Amino acid sequence: MEKRIAQFLAEGNEHAIELLYDHYADALYGVVLRIVRDDDLASDIIQEAFVKIWKNGKRYSKEKGKLFTWCLNITRNRAIDELRSKQRKGEIQNLDSSVNFIDRQHSTNPNIDHVGLREIVDSLDQEKRELIEMAYFGGYTQAEISKKMELPLGTVKTRMRNALKDLKNIFSVG
Repeated sequence: MEKRIAQFLAEGNEHAIELLYDHYADALYGVVLRIVRDDDLASDIIQEAFVKIWKNGKRYSKEKGKLFTWCLNITRNRAIDELRSKQRKGEIQNLDSSVNFIDRQHSTNPNIDHVGLREIVDSLDQEKRELIEMAYFGGYTQAEISKKMELPLGTVKTRMRNALKDLKNIFSVG
């Protein structure tokens, strides 16, 4: 299905946006909601992200990764940009207060589970799982992770790269 959606997107076929929304909106919304913690804002960000995905659809290439991952990055970046914008405007006191650590025992998201991401991330060892959760589900930058975990930035970057390689291997096998 992903191949078909990507083809429609590259062709500018309007059916692509409908398929994208049907297959990915719930999971993307779950990620955005974890970052911004506001239903209305999350809905707005999802709409903006889908517009951006549609407008940039011809730029997607399967060589760069899976379509879902490409959409996730666009959406996640849009959510983080929105938080930073609000922080600059003084609408939130501290980015850390809006983007908190994920409490794995009390925070399960059916939207993420819907596409199997939770199970895949849970299969990683604890250190890698925490990094992925902070970066992709929590909205932290690598610099923020470095500060929170009291690790050198270079170490965080290396560990994140290794975690992403592991995820890529899991996706390739799956």
